[in-house]
Amino acid sequence: MATKLVLITFAICRLLITVGLTMDPAELLRLVVDGQLSMDPSDVETASKDFGLMSRAEPLAVMHPASAEDVTRLVRAAYSSAKSFSVSARGHGHSINGQAQARNGVVVEMSGGNRVGSGKPAAGRSETVGRVVSEKGLYMDAWGGELWIEVLRATLEYGLAPKSWTDYLYLSVGGTLSNAGISGQAFNHGPQISNVLEVDVVTGKGELLTCSEERNSELFHAVLGGLGQFGIITRARIALEPAPKRVRWIRVLYSNFSAFTKDQEYLISLHGQPSSQKFDYVEGFVIVDEGLINNWRSSFFSPSNPVKISSIDSNGNGGILYCLEITKNYDDSTADTIDQEIEALLEKLDFVPTSVFTTDLPYVDFLDRVHKAELKLRSKGLWDVPHPWLNLFVPKSRIADFDEGVFKGILGNKTSGPVLIYPMNNDKWDQQSSVVTPDEDVFYLVALLRSALDSGDETHTLEYLTDQNRRIFKFCDEAGIKIKQYLPHYTTQQEWMDHFGDKWPQFYQRKMEFDPRRILATGQRIFAGPSSVSIAGHDQL
Repeated sequence: MATKLVLITFAICRLLITVGLTMDPAELLRLVVDGQLSMDPSDVETASKDFGLMSRAEPLAVMHPASAEDVTRLVRAAYSSAKSFSVSARGHGHSINGQAQARNGVVVEMSGGNRVGSGKPAAGRSETVGRVVSEKGLYMDAWGGELWIEVLRATLEYGLAPKSWTDYLYLSVGGTLSNAGISGQAFNHGPQISNVLEVDVVTGKGELLTCSEERNSELFHAVLGGLGQFGIITRARIALEPAPKRVRWIRVLYSNFSAFTKDQEYLISLHGQPSSQKFDYVEGFVIVDEGLINNWRSSFFSPSNPVKISSIDSNGNGGILYCLEITKNYDDSTADTIDQEIEALLEKLDFVPTSVFTTDLPYVDFLDRVHKAELKLRSKGLWDVPHPWLNLFVPKSRIADFDEGVFKGILGNKTSGPVLIYPMNNDKWDQQSSVVTPDEDVFYLVALLRSALDSGDETHTLEYLTDQNRRIFKFCDEAGIKIKQYLPHYTTQQEWMDHFGDKWPQFYQRKMEFDPRRILATGQRIFAGPSSVSIAGHDQL
């Protein structure tokens, strides 16, 4: 304990010297003793980088909170100081462009270990926080830094599971809810932010509040998809449903883009139908070479029976094919009818007849499928590399133009990672949240999940791929395709204002209400950092 106090005191003294705190060091020490304020070089180094490996920003210290109250005390200290310091919450560090970094500030490491409440309800809270699964209420209370794989394991013990997912489960609850959280279930259930009943949030003023549709609703809608700008999510109450036992996982191929998108749009239009008359998951991806389909999500195809893209006619598309990926969940009660249900749905689709590939696996294995690909890449040293990913929402009315200009144009015939494409229903997204989507009933996610590799191939270099991203933006701008970035990254406030469009005044007003000193998530680069904002001048940029 003595060693811990020495380390905390040293860290506090450095913070005092660097940022000019005016509070008593003993008071700050008392506020943080429940957890750990670390200046260990390994902690600082980890918090200085992220999955993208394209930016680095070193914090002064890293906080490992023992509770939501620890986070509250830290933010309150930052808010109360004469010259504040930035505070950023970090989950699993899977951001791409330094969004969770805090240069010369404090990074709160939310993931790693379970946290509980203090036992004393804070303002607006009715109960303490812990990992709680309610079979009767069909919900789970999860710590904001808990990973979705941990949520899945905890809920499956009760035969339950969340309704909406991300493709990769080693992401934090608070991290995905601060963006949206999407996967192939979103057409039916909406994104993860549409499946949260309430959240506990530490605002930029250091207030710990419980929020829902009924209570503190403005903050509730602000933090969901709010990019960490309004508060740090310390607890989320996640809606659950009975978990299926198994999944029938199906892939079919298309050589015609119009037929591919028509079928995808038809399948997501069935969201209101009984479960027996729709698929549970609808995604897709673009195939430009055989290597992609046989290596991406390698748990699907057997190495002894790889898919030969060259054996399928691409119909003059320059070798490009499109893969529709769909699943049907089932358990013992529906096992006898699953084949007939799938056959009835497939009969209405216009894919290449000889291209149906099917596998059957446990539900948990399907949800955790990308982790298996991660382990394979790690074993080859291909995981910890720069990731110039680009995620876009493209309006349905322009997706064919995007195909011609990007898939068949800018991308060429090589890619160093998967290119996902699938549609979602806009009415499944709550427009009161901070997320912005295209102004159409249906829009597509296009995710270019590429890795920069030192393979000797110029098209795999970081410079080439980042330039390719710029070319895609330029094409969309010149073609008048009104895309919206998902997991957005901009470097000027004007770009952010353009991104939010009509939502910008509300976004700005919410910032001034919940984080007036601009302490939180400065790595997003939406607002000027706290060092340029005085208590008396909250309206300065």
